[in-house]
Amino acid sequence: MTDFKRIFIDTAPIIYFLENSSLYMESMSAFFAKCLKENIKIVTSALTVEEYLVQPYTKGKGDYVENFKRFIEYMNIEVVDIDFSIAEQGAKIRGQYRGFKAVDSLQLATAIVKKCDVFFTNDKQLRQEKELPCMTMEDIQK
Repeated sequence: MTDFKRIFIDTAPIIYFLENSSLYMESMSAFFAKCLKENIKIVTSALTVEEYLVQPYTKGKGDYVENFKRFIEYMNIEVVDIDFSIAEQGAKIRGQYRGFKAVDSLQLATAIVKKCDVFFTNDKQLRQEKELPCMTMEDIQK
């Protein structure tokens, strides 16, 4: 799953990269380098911003907040607000896949509405969604 030009990135891969995960740092660094080199557009939602920033704000880690903002800007990541069409698509997804949480459905819906080629997460459950290919950390470590 390496042929894509527009990818939605969920919160977990960003956490792995920004917090220097010993398991995933090498593969995440290679992934982001590939995106820069091949001009791959990275998309995420405002939900990712909220999910990532909770812990830095809870723990008073302002440097993590600033690092996150610089990363979004440097990588030129498109941060999408949740609007009516995304919320409606999210409802359709939750109606079809009953075990999906609202936040996961909205993340997937954002990727679909914004016409991404692939959804990058580490939640294997989300592979059930059939409209959009799902890539996990396991896939990029191969």
